[in-house]
Amino acid sequence: MAQAASKTCEVCVSAPWSHYCIDCEEYYCENCKLLHNRQKLSRNHQFQKASDLIPEGKSKCIEHEEELTLLCNTCNVLACTNCVTGNHYGHKFSKFVDAVAKLQGDNETKIRAKTNETNRNIKKIEDSLRSFNNAVDSVIKAITDESNMIKSLVDKFVAQMIALVKKQSKNERDKLMNMLSDAKSVLAAGHTLDRRRQELDKTRQDGSLVQEIDNLKEEINKLHISSLPEFPNISFKHKSVNEEDITQLIGTYTISKGSSKEENQKQEHGYLYMYRCCKCGFEKIKPLSAT
Repeated sequence: MAQAASKTCEVCVSAPWSHYCIDCEEYYCENCKLLHNRQKLSRNHQFQKASDLIPEGKSKCIEHEEELTLLCNTCNVLACTNCVTGNHYGHKFSKFVDAVAKLQGDNETKIRAKTNETNRNIKKIEDSLRSFNNAVDSVIKAITDESNMIKSLVDKFVAQMIALVKKQSKNERDKLMNMLSDAKSVLAAGHTLDRRRQELDKTRQDGSLVQEIDNLKEEINKLHISSLPEFPNISFKHKSVNEEDITQLIGTYTISKGSSKEENQKQEHGYLYMYRCCKCGFEKIKPLSAT
């Protein structure tokens, strides 16, 4: 079978190839192609420009010289119809084209699911970021409005409190921005894998294609989508003005820090312990306080 990576004519082995003979499965330079077309046995052979897509190979079984049209699911190798009653007797088989189509379909489904989930996560993060920014603005306005009533006494204190709100809210906003950036990176990786999947659709369907698709499948499985945390929030609690203590003039605010679901699960499972059941012999987990 011709190897496309050689870049040289497979007849003269000197000039660069420019055409591919579909019948011979070989690459030819321009001169060798003309000679090939003049020969009686090959004058009707069909050629294709080498710059076009590589055509499907006619891979044949080394042992039986028949076209490899089956995939041995037991051995995960290509086989011909004679292999079914030969070295692969008793094994499970499927049509090669069906196996490729199933793998490609599975990969496409997984990529679509993960990119869709990532898109949903991005929207939630962006919505939360807008809501959080609006809440921060509302808190700052509340602080400012309340301070105006006693501005002559608390100008300096108000400036310090607003600065603190901005500083702490920036930390939470940065977390959201980082989560948004991570989610977009996952989406970009998903698109990259999808382009690779589309490229595999156009490649020659031979023995190496299954491995390449399996490799792509593993990379898709490794594409990790982080669970969304509890998003931060900020609120302002009004307080009665007390002229005796300037620190009591302005209400206080609270800001909840976002935490991932993994961190919450660690906290929730912090008081679990493992024991072995005396009846079934299996190890089990239960809360420390459980009886």
